[in-house]
Amino acid sequence: MAMNDPIADALSKILNAEKGGKTEVEVTPVSNTLLHIFDILKDHNYLGDYELQDTTRGRLLKLNLLGRINKCGAIKPRFPVTVKEFDKFEQRFLPAVGFGVIIITTSDGIMTLSDARKKNIGGKLLAFCY
Repeated sequence: MAMNDPIADALSKILNAEKGGKTEVEVTPVSNTLLHIFDILKDHNYLGDYELQDTTRGRLLKLNLLGRINKCGAIKPRFPVTVKEFDKFEQRFLPAVGFGVIIITTSDGIMTLSDARKKNIGGKLLAFCY
């Protein structure tokens, strides 16, 4: 199976499992970027704990789902954003102010849009979840 966007594949797998009422989902392949995204979603109580396993075919991630995700997905294309444009993208990807998170990659690492606003740095949009 050809993988074009592992972030989009993982997030759609999680969303489908959530809609199906599952409590656990397996994600593969696993990159460090994906782990940072899952850490942020875990910190914001969208995901439960996860377990990383090394298999003969690479790393496998077993994620516990909490049933709190209404929608999540990768943002494509990966728009470059400045601090001035944050509000525009929050309105585009989130249903209400202060509801949900947008994950962005910056020169300081992967963080939420609100953390990037506090540090006053722009970056590229990766994903959203609410």
